[in-house]
Amino acid sequence: MLEGAKLIGEALDAGAPLESLFVAPGGEDDPVVARAASAGVRVSRLAPGVLERVAGTVTPQPLLAIAPWCDVPLDAVLDGTFVVVCVDLRDPGNAGTVLRSAEGAGAGAVVLCDGSVEAFNPKTVRASAGALFHVPVVQGGTPEAVLDRLAGAGLRRIGAAARDGVPHTATDLTQPLALVLGNEASGLPSGLAGRLDGLVTVPLVGRSESLNVGMAAAVLCFEVARQRGATGSPGPAAVGDTGGS
Repeated sequence: MLEGAKLIGEALDAGAPLESLFVAPGGEDDPVVARAASAGVRVSRLAPGVLERVAGTVTPQPLLAIAPWCDVPLDAVLDGTFVVVCVDLRDPGNAGTVLRSAEGAGAGAVVLCDGSVEAFNPKTVRASAGALFHVPVVQGGTPEAVLDRLAGAGLRRIGAAARDGVPHTATDLTQPLALVLGNEASGLPSGLAGRLDGLVTVPLVGRSESLNVGMAAAVLCFEVARQRGATGSPGPAAVGDTGGS
């Protein structure tokens, strides 16, 4: 369910095959309505008060669209050089922020492993601000199986940790990489240690113990983009890197 002209416009930009568009009073003149109709989307006008009964927000915007799920299988993204993997990520707002940061930093895919919130949770969709339609999303798969497959495809699996990792600016993020993010409260499960090729940490100067996982994802994703844009080629392995799988 896509609420508002921004999300619906992003879906149309990405060529998503919207199933229907519902227009409440006040939304008739929005340009996205004409765009959707031109794209062959079924457009329905609603009577006053109808949209408020089904929308996911208290004061919904006057446009709501239905889109099919757009997740892809893991096999479809194994040729990527930067994949973000979420393990037991539960908060839909954080998941949306991760999607937005990954897409903005040029990631090839985001994987939401079993136990993580669904990419198509309405709050995740809203928080992604349309990024959901511009970066491939893999929904499901055990963390162990996902990390094994990514290692087999030649990606180094670097886990994000609140402490005891190599500082993010001192970690080589230019080589094919799977950035692994954990649960908001407990981080990465200890049982995955043998499937990680290293840990990365965002050092903090203030008194906070750690960053919110969505904020950490943004910092790390754009550090990947910075290093790759600045160097254009793989750099030396960082001190503390444990090497390949």
